[in-house]
Amino acid sequence: TTMINGLGVLGWGVGGIEAEAAMLGQPVSMLIPEVIGFKLIGKLNEGITATDLVLTITQMLRQKGVVGKFVEFYGDGLADLPLADRATIANMAPEYGATCGFFPIYDVTLAYLALTGREQQRIDLVEAYSKAQGLWRNAGDEPVFTDTLSLDMSTVQASLAGPKRPQDRVLLADVPKTFHDLMELNLKPAKEAKERLENEGGGTAVEAKKANLPHEEPSCTIDGKSYPLNHGDVVISAITSCTNTSNPSVMLAAGLLAKKAIEKGLQRKPWVKSSLAPGSKVVTDYLAAAGLTPYLDELGYNLVGYGCTTCIGNSGPLPEPIEEAIQCHDLNVASVLSGNRNFEGRVHPLVKTNWLASPPLVVAYGLTGNIRTDLTTQPIGLGKDGQAVYLKDIWPSQAEIDHALQSVNTAMFHKEYAAVFDGDAAWQEIQIPQSQTYAWQENSTYIRHPPFFEEIGKPPKPITNIEQARILAVLGDSVTTDHISPAGNIKKDSPAGRYLQEQGVEPKDFNSYGSRRGNHEVMMRGTFANIRIKNEMLGGEEGGNTIYIPTGETLPIYDASMLYQQQHTPLIIIAGKEYGTGSSRDWAAKGTNLLGVKAVIAESFERIHRSNLVGMGVLPLQFVDGQTRQSLNLTGREILSIHRLSDDIQPYQTLDIQVLREDGSQDQFTVLCRIDTLNEVEYFKAGGILHYVLRNLIAA
Repeated sequence: TTMINGLGVLGWGVGGIEAEAAMLGQPVSMLIPEVIGFKLIGKLNEGITATDLVLTITQMLRQKGVVGKFVEFYGDGLADLPLADRATIANMAPEYGATCGFFPIYDVTLAYLALTGREQQRIDLVEAYSKAQGLWRNAGDEPVFTDTLSLDMSTVQASLAGPKRPQDRVLLADVPKTFHDLMELNLKPAKEAKERLENEGGGTAVEAKKANLPHEEPSCTIDGKSYPLNHGDVVISAITSCTNTSNPSVMLAAGLLAKKAIEKGLQRKPWVKSSLAPGSKVVTDYLAAAGLTPYLDELGYNLVGYGCTTCIGNSGPLPEPIEEAIQCHDLNVASVLSGNRNFEGRVHPLVKTNWLASPPLVVAYGLTGNIRTDLTTQPIGLGKDGQAVYLKDIWPSQAEIDHALQSVNTAMFHKEYAAVFDGDAAWQEIQIPQSQTYAWQENSTYIRHPPFFEEIGKPPKPITNIEQARILAVLGDSVTTDHISPAGNIKKDSPAGRYLQEQGVEPKDFNSYGSRRGNHEVMMRGTFANIRIKNEMLGGEEGGNTIYIPTGETLPIYDASMLYQQQHTPLIIIAGKEYGTGSSRDWAAKGTNLLGVKAVIAESFERIHRSNLVGMGVLPLQFVDGQTRQSLNLTGREILSIHRLSDDIQPYQTLDIQVLREDGSQDQFTVLCRIDTLNEVEYFKAGGILHYVLRNLIAA
């Protein structure tokens, strides 16, 4: 959604719950945001990509703190910034935390509209309207903003982001040292720095085999030949996602680098799983027109489809010998991808470090096969003449990229978008029931009738205090929606895996959580069931488990929540800063609701997830006065009661939390209720936004 801001059209993401309500006619409410100005001056140096620029901007804005705010880019540096680069920056707004990253309209915008086949009458109208409304950028413009920051683009250097978060930018030359430092941290007791690096993720809980034969060197056999496999080896190299794969300059740069690598006699390392998943069919057309597709194919960057793949965990399994070596020797291997998000476990449950990079760097790391190599000073490999080949030897010049860009033309956009809604033969053959309502299949394991509206015909229950609640989990900072509701693969021994097997689904047909998001039975079992989430009730142990306090057992969070629900015990989640960061995944709130969680108490919330919690009738509550779970000594064994709740609840109201500790002592603290608007008050009183809309429809 946010990519459209690169074109000068204001747009921002909402959660699926809000989107569903809007489709039913409900307006979206929000507080008027602050607008932060980001001034761009200068221009990128030769060899520096839009990816390097966006990773730098992401790091700067995360450090600035722009959650819930609009960012508007201005400054004379925009004159030399292609529209595709602006779209790349705009598309990563969720990663830098802003509601949107907006660009003004000017000549470059009109040129893009012409390139993509818009009619001249439409282009003239855009120009006239934007000039009349003051939306046109003029040289030297200095708009008034709430606050500003600036970047001289000539200072941007080649970068990756990793190993766990999009905002953790690392200079290309520093990647080996960063990985080495992470390995050192893994050998030491957990510290705050380690938690900052590691507390991300989104895969499902997986058993890692311990190395029974530590004296054996880890290796994998591929096509009958044995190769060593070590910490820091790249096992996934993917040109993927909506952002970089819609930018012709970086995609053609990847193709040019592949061409030069083949000509030098280089080849992708055998243990690297590679793929190409553009965001548009036009990409396929211009790579072919530029004569670059055969070189990408020869290196193994074959077209696998269009849309979300590796970035959201849809890369599929690694070859079995590689998975076995990783598990047996507990290897810390890497992925390098051109996507937006690299939360640990999201890309693949066995890949602990994940690095965001430009498409040409993705190919370069596929050739090198590890992230321990300093690509700025060390060779990528040996050429067919036996001489060392360095990155600078195969990196395309701007002149070469500009020449290749001439292959991109308007006819490609006309051709591909003329039939964009037709679908392929399989889509066209789907039999559609002629009915106004959906035909539910009782035996479907993909789409099931959800339980959210079972009492929709009854009046909503009054808002009352939450008494004698138990804590389901105590979590740290930067808990992502991938932690809460993973989109990746489903493990055989997980609650969701056991459910699917009970329905007759074999493990090879499990597919992913993302593909089964229409089945609440799967999704609620997957909530908080991931590989890297750390519940402090278990001393920071990784995996989706908790302590069921009445018996002291360690159980999967889903199993414990079901036992609590049998006893009608309300549940609470405790967390740190930036709770719900990452994807606008509505199931992170829906699953929380179905587990019987009545409130989440955190130091701060990411915008969309906070809204989704309210939309599902879950209270988002924020610690105040600098208090935290640590300062209040909340261990997860307490009984909490939330007071001052009633039908008269107001936005930003303070509530009292009564604490009954394990030793019988009592105390209390105050929290801020993050129901932010009067509309949200009405939604919460109705049990959620969809309940509110449907009740109004029924009443009408």
